[in-house]
Amino acid sequence: MTVYRLPRAHVFPNPAEAEPSGLLAVGGDLAPARVLLAYASGIFPWYEEPPILWFSPDPRGVLPLRPKSALHVSRRLERTLRQGLARVSFDAAFDDVMEQCATVPRARQRGTWITPELAGTYRALHARGLAHSCEAWHGARLVGGVFGIAIGDAFFADSMFHRARDASKVALVSLAQRLAADGFALIDCQLPTAHLATLGFEAWPRAKYLRALARAVRSKREPRSWAEIAADGKRGAE
Repeated sequence: MTVYRLPRAHVFPNPAEAEPSGLLAVGGDLAPARVLLAYASGIFPWYEEPPILWFSPDPRGVLPLRPKSALHVSRRLERTLRQGLARVSFDAAFDDVMEQCATVPRARQRGTWITPELAGTYRALHARGLAHSCEAWHGARLVGGVFGIAIGDAFFADSMFHRARDASKVALVSLAQRLAADGFALIDCQLPTAHLATLGFEAWPRAKYLRALARAVRSKREPRSWAEIAADGKRGAE
């Protein structure tokens, strides 16, 4: 296996050439165009300090949404959702969700992987209708959320956080239900975990994931703020 040093051009090596750890390449930049190309190719940045490291792990954590959603909601969580103990919104507090997620290290990391430069890239993608968030609230207090990038019919869930019991699950389940209703094909959570497996996420071999991803990102879905879509829906119902 070889770890590639990226050139100035926005190109990536074949993800199948990644090391067993998932590490594929080093260097490059975090320009929105490069980050979008990475995600669409099954690659994502993950590092604490320079240089930038790019990963494509095997297996991959995936929640399939078509032809039928694999989402699993426990009876306890279903009660929480039914009772409306937390209000849910979309794209209402993207920056706040991202900042909260930045305080929670990923597995095997002590610091944050959401560096100021990467946060700036996510904000730019959010402004273009390509990065989105789902928020869970108790009153006016943000208690949980998840954010990520949408390309075609694939959603890449980058990170989530909670400040109240089950709040991150409420946000993730609400996100999955919305994406399934909108015809998305899958949610990619990057690394499979036991926690996500309880919600129906599956550990897919990289080859299977890349085949499904290639089909999903070909969709010509128009980027748009989900907050605007929700507002249009409310106006249409009046």
